[in-house]
Amino acid sequence: MRPLAVDIDGTLTRTADDVGLDPRVFDALRAYSECAPVVVATGKAFPFPVALCRYLDLPNRVIAENGGVTLCESAGLTRDGDSEAATAVADAYRAAGHGLGWETPDLVNYWRETELAVARDQPLDPLVAIAADHGLDVVDTGYAYHVKAPGVNKGTGLETVATDLGYQPSEFLAIGDSENDAELFERAGESYAVANADETAKAAADTVTEASFADGFLEVIERVSDRSPA
Repeated sequence: MRPLAVDIDGTLTRTADDVGLDPRVFDALRAYSECAPVVVATGKAFPFPVALCRYLDLPNRVIAENGGVTLCESAGLTRDGDSEAATAVADAYRAAGHGLGWETPDLVNYWRETELAVARDQPLDPLVAIAADHGLDVVDTGYAYHVKAPGVNKGTGLETVATDLGYQPSEFLAIGDSENDAELFERAGESYAVANADETAKAAADTVTEASFADGFLEVIERVSDRSPA
């Protein structure tokens, strides 16, 4: 079986209204990891995917913050982004009269090291303009606007982790649902967008599943497991 790179939100979660992890994915991920490496690839801050790995008893193989932070065995922890520019964008956005949109304390950004996440109910156009002034891009994941360094994404994170594991990125299977998964799909050798994915992700993926959210993830796992030798 191919090594697996999998997104969290919208891919391992239940529905659009219920963002909790579907518990059925727990055993599926653990079973897959017995056959091939599993890498958790997310836009969330670093502690979230690490905690997921910890409580599923999976090795710490993580791509966080849209490629800004990676963790794997021999390479250890790597960071690739511009935290100072991200902080400057946050300050300028607030100075322009806007907020980041999160509750206090802001646990979305509290542990974030290489980028900034802004709630999607906040004004996008001024955020894009301010980010550009600081040399940063804005990516809409469907859950937040992420202000990040150009050229840093889940695809570059996959290159780092794949090298550490002794694979080529093209040997990976990737599953996701959002614009920020497109670069991951482009580098993986086989890619699936779950049915609830945005149009950017669907266009970049090799295949779009019939089912949505965690059901789509499980559809892929069943498909690739069925074709594997017994």
